[in-house]
Amino acid sequence: MNRFGFDEARWESAKIEAKQTLSECAKQGQMIPYSEFVGRIRSITLQAHDPRLAHFLEEISMEENSAGRGMLTALVVHKRGDQRPGPGFFDLAERLGHNTADIDRCWIEEVNKVFASWTGSQ
Repeated sequence: MNRFGFDEARWESAKIEAKQTLSECAKQGQMIPYSEFVGRIRSITLQAHDPRLAHFLEEISMEENSAGRGMLTALVVHKRGDQRPGPGFFDLAERLGHNTADIDRCWIEEVNKVFASWTGSQ
């Protein structure tokens, strides 16, 4: 099976790498810029502005949200400018039933949920 130009095994391996990276960030209470995030993925090659990255991040957030740990990709942010996730994060949050009327509040709530999930302070 082909996932956005990558074979299924490599795509899934990359998601494991991504979740490990993001869980480490969550345990340390840190965000990670898109450019640094993609640099830590070894199983597949994605660039910070690669359209496939949105699908990759969406799958991770959906899986983690379903597991009750929040949208883990809330920690992946722009390096400059607003220093928050891109619009795809908020689109997905809305599709998952989160209140996105105030996107900053939505994002902060998800970040706090992710941090609490990975530091055991729920």
